[in-house]
Amino acid sequence: MAMTNRSLVTVDDLSNGEIEALFSLADEMSDSMNEQFGLCHGKIMASLFFEPSTRTRLSFETAMHRLGGSVISAVDIGATSLAKGESIADMARVVGSYADIIVIRHPWEGAAKVVADYAGVPVINAGDGSHEHPTQTLCDLYTIKKERQTIKGLKIALWGDLKYGRTTHSLTYALARLGATILFRPGPGLELPEHVLRKLTTEYGGELIRYEALDQAIKGGLFPLDAIYITPSSPHQLAMMPDVSLQVELKTGVDALYVTRLQTERLSAKAKKQGLKEQYPVVDKKLLRKKEFKRTLVMHPLPRIDELAYEVDADPRSMYFKQAARGVPIRMALIAFLLGAKEISIPRESESFIRKTDYPVYRRDFGVSCPNRDRCVSTQETETKYIKPEFKIVSNQPLTLRCVYCEHEVHPRYIASSEWHDGTLDSKKYHSADSHWTRKIKTENLIVFDSESEAEAHGFKPSHYVRVRH
Repeated sequence: MAMTNRSLVTVDDLSNGEIEALFSLADEMSDSMNEQFGLCHGKIMASLFFEPSTRTRLSFETAMHRLGGSVISAVDIGATSLAKGESIADMARVVGSYADIIVIRHPWEGAAKVVADYAGVPVINAGDGSHEHPTQTLCDLYTIKKERQTIKGLKIALWGDLKYGRTTHSLTYALARLGATILFRPGPGLELPEHVLRKLTTEYGGELIRYEALDQAIKGGLFPLDAIYITPSSPHQLAMMPDVSLQVELKTGVDALYVTRLQTERLSAKAKKQGLKEQYPVVDKKLLRKKEFKRTLVMHPLPRIDELAYEVDADPRSMYFKQAARGVPIRMALIAFLLGAKEISIPRESESFIRKTDYPVYRRDFGVSCPNRDRCVSTQETETKYIKPEFKIVSNQPLTLRCVYCEHEVHPRYIASSEWHDGTLDSKKYHSADSHWTRKIKTENLIVFDSESEAEAHGFKPSHYVRVRH
């Protein structure tokens, strides 16, 4: 099977079977690195890194060179036409005419999707703001698989900045799909975003137990827990009696501790004043002396700052430098895969992809926009000339729209239909989004509004299903 002309924007662009096949190909390439030269001879990779990077950029470029290809690069927005106000779509079209594959890192969430939509060649997301970093997740999963032979049934703790850490977002989705139980230990005020938690609960088949529902002994056991995701592959009694069974389960140990730094570059001015750095949790020898960490892999996407003590480097449980080194064969396998230089065979038993929901899509030029205004590509002035708001309707109770670019959610207050009753202006009404009309209006006729003034500006009058203004 080939992936030619496909892109990797989110980790969900790969099936479980394709992830397994990529690992097998990475193993093959690791064992015969010199023999891979020439696989991509004559191919050009554009390396577009508009945020700082060491490991990701260099491992991608190393991977392409080891495959016999060439690299062209841009590493500073200020040195490109983007600084002159050029749109990402125009840049993508041009670079796509120069290169056979594009790797991009950009501070705006959803930027990689825009490049994939317009470039005409395969695109790999090397990190888009706080959204996702799918190839780092492949390195992380590959390391766990190499060290533990499986991912299904393992207990993996995610530690640190779970709010802005894009590596944890991609890893959360992948671990859930592959059958791991996930323990969330955020720094204060850095909990996993609500839209990530909601996606986790609705699309991956397991059960999420939030802080409020956790037993006190579990909350403060090994370390302060904010939530636990229980995989559907867990024993029946764990799902039925989580308080009792989780205490027993946690005493058997944590299989991996995934540490992340505080993403200071994404903090608001207000957040920077809240002392998050001073309260940030640290992993050191003292923590790892607990018997529950006896066999725990200590992982980190790097770079580290102060959240992971240097004294842990000599510990055989430390995996972070192995993670970085394994980035080359993983990215070699991915590049060869996307360019069609290698075909792979997916084992039949690995073809499953847990519950990929085909949500209806909402597209209109007015009425609602992504709430992630500072970071989403769809809200940026240079991009709104051609990007129109686009959402997946992920729930009707309550009405919930998920931005197709950054995956942040919006809960519109008001709705209307493009086919109002009997076609007269007197019946051109809007309603509260929590009324029964949300279920009655057909998706293709649905119009949503953030405010009453927006609805009335488009000629709609309030129905008696609109709550009285306060």
